[in-house]
Amino acid sequence: MGYFRRLFGEREGSDEPKRGSLPWIALTEMDQLEKMDRSSFRKPQLVYKHSTSCGISSMVLNMFTGAFTYGEEKVDMYFLDIHRFRAISDEIARRHGVRHESPQLLVIKNGAVVAHNSHGGIPEMELEPFL
Repeated sequence: MGYFRRLFGEREGSDEPKRGSLPWIALTEMDQLEKMDRSSFRKPQLVYKHSTSCGISSMVLNMFTGAFTYGEEKVDMYFLDIHRFRAISDEIARRHGVRHESPQLLVIKNGAVVAHNSHGGIPEMELEPFL
């Protein structure tokens, strides 16, 4: 059973990813979106939209976490559990004109989404030009 947990991550009820060394900020309140947009003028903001019931979402999160090499000085990283906070995901889509998907990674800079990808495209995203 341990192998499958490592491969697919935790199931329903776990609202945080296996963090490793990444400095995730839990996105749980609607008013965080305004702060995130304001902060994006100082440094880029990443949002990982995660489905706790989807093995693909957990697998992609683990791949992304393992490959991510930037620190807090370069970027703020938000983690959104779309099952618990779907209204926040819908508001992000409305504000930024990016259709909701899961898993999905968004890069917000200067108040706008400058890059996004979903599913298997997330680990292959070239983030350096946006950071």
